[in-house]
Amino acid sequence: MMAEFLGFKPDDSFSERDLESSIITHLRDFMMELGRGFAFVARQQHIRTDAEDYFIDLVFYNVVLKCYVLVDLKVGKIIHQDVGQMDMYVRMYDELKRTEGDNPTIGIVLCSETDKDIARYSILKGNEQLFATKYKLYLPTEEQLRKEIERQKELYQIQHKEKN
Repeated sequence: MMAEFLGFKPDDSFSERDLESSIITHLRDFMMELGRGFAFVARQQHIRTDAEDYFIDLVFYNVVLKCYVLVDLKVGKIIHQDVGQMDMYVRMYDELKRTEGDNPTIGIVLCSETDKDIARYSILKGNEQLFATKYKLYLPTEEQLRKEIERQKELYQIQHKEKN
């Protein structure tokens, strides 16, 4: 995802809250980056269970896919706890918020750096509801873009390789 519209410079230091605030400020542009059919539902949506309170960074509904799309923002490299947290959010959302006629919820961990081991060995592998994707705050050079596309293709193939 190319997120130049957020206004951060390559050497800027910012928090997840800063990233979220900038996305909300530029919501139209962010939704255009996501693709067709997205409608904004909530920011920091509160989910309460019997035991705990949880807050999901961004919630969208895709009218084409007929499902909720949860986005968890991370300013650093994805770690396995991020994937586990999103898996839990998706399961909670399906049980507590999804209504009849909705397809299963999709979860996206939007991070500044993806990881090959997490793609290969975590619950991301083979899961059609969980995704990790990388954002860039500035347009890379053609060579950087080519390398990143190849890297992301490799991660996608690792995540979606058929089990033997």
